[in-house]
Amino acid sequence: MSYTPIPYSEIFTKEKSVILISGIAGIGKTWLLRKCLLDWSNGLIWKNVELVFYLECRRLNQHQNISNINELLNVFYKDIVNDINISNHTALFIINGLDEFKYFIELLNPSLTCNYPIVKALKEIQKYKHVISGRVYAIDQYHSLSAKYSDKLTIQIMGFNEIGINNYVENHVVEEKKQVVKTTLKESPIAKAMASVPFYLSSMCKIMSYLDKTNTNSFLTMTDLYANIFLYFLQEHIIKNNKLVYEIMEDSSNKKLILNICKIAYKLFVESKIIFSQEEIQAFYCDFNKNEGNYFGFIEKIETDLGCYYQFAHLTVMEFCASVYAYNCFSNEEVMANKRLKSCLSMICGLSNKNQNSLIKFLVNLNPLSESLPWFSSFRNWFSGNRKISHTGIIWILDRLCIYLSKNKDQKDYHD
Repeated sequence: MSYTPIPYSEIFTKEKSVILISGIAGIGKTWLLRKCLLDWSNGLIWKNVELVFYLECRRLNQHQNISNINELLNVFYKDIVNDINISNHTALFIINGLDEFKYFIELLNPSLTCNYPIVKALKEIQKYKHVISGRVYAIDQYHSLSAKYSDKLTIQIMGFNEIGINNYVENHVVEEKKQVVKTTLKESPIAKAMASVPFYLSSMCKIMSYLDKTNTNSFLTMTDLYANIFLYFLQEHIIKNNKLVYEIMEDSSNKKLILNICKIAYKLFVESKIIFSQEEIQAFYCDFNKNEGNYFGFIEKIETDLGCYYQFAHLTVMEFCASVYAYNCFSNEEVMANKRLKSCLSMICGLSNKNQNSLIKFLVNLNPLSESLPWFSSFRNWFSGNRKISHTGIIWILDRLCIYLSKNKDQKDYHD
């Protein structure tokens, strides 16, 4: 597949009925949509559009009984649509986070019997101009539903190029740490590959800014990267006492705190509750109300006219926390039987890394009730009886390969 680069300014030179925006987690989809809203409000784009409605799928999941657009807008835009018939106006809908929509399968398959009215409401939006964003797999699958539109534009956000990465480092890293960051981005394959993603680049720059020296062992695999981000969040937003990671993890109460955070993530993730209420957390963790402040940093509290709700700082953080809980509390058979953990499987496998120079070792012995579980010890056991290897399996193989190569750099067949 070939890509044609397109400047932001050219996306809106000709108004389209449908714009589909895809990209991996953290690449900047939500920020692009926020820029679109700002530019429309200033009369710079969509000049013929009178009303723009921004909706997040993670919030639509909470209103599964809404059956049409009017009901939907009366929930989220009651003050604006009061006494307004949107049929008499040029309206555009922005739907963010299609991959987070709990009833995505029902939306894709009109032939399926669907008991969730919200699916019907979302389909009704197709009558209007609309912009839909989501992770690559979700937009690829949704693509066929919008085939009837001849003036459709499909965009994939590719992240920073090399110039963008260099500009970010120059503008967001203190002078005395710039060389540490540049050296790590050059020497670590994972850091170099993921630097194009703004979420990962900003996280890595913050992490490396307080390292005394370059440590490429911090980013040997994707799971190493996630572990570093997780523990950075823990140090900066929760513990806040300038202790080193190993000192923090010597305290059993901190291990319990981490396991509780991960339990919250797991319980809500498997129920597809990206946004949740205090009551939903207390249903399985009754002490949340007393210790709510201990989790801010990982969990954000958002206040709206409709009330308060909570969400993890980033969906990727939530997925990693769910993976840590699964690794510490379930056997590999239990994980494989859980369909909702499919997207987390590469992270869970990556936690089996035994490299003592990796921070992963602090996240795999959190559960005092069970010993470390025997995770995927060999390729033979993992793929026994399977002729086909899943996409997740391939990711895991590459993660294992990175570890192997990092330990065998002196072998003559290393490059081969």
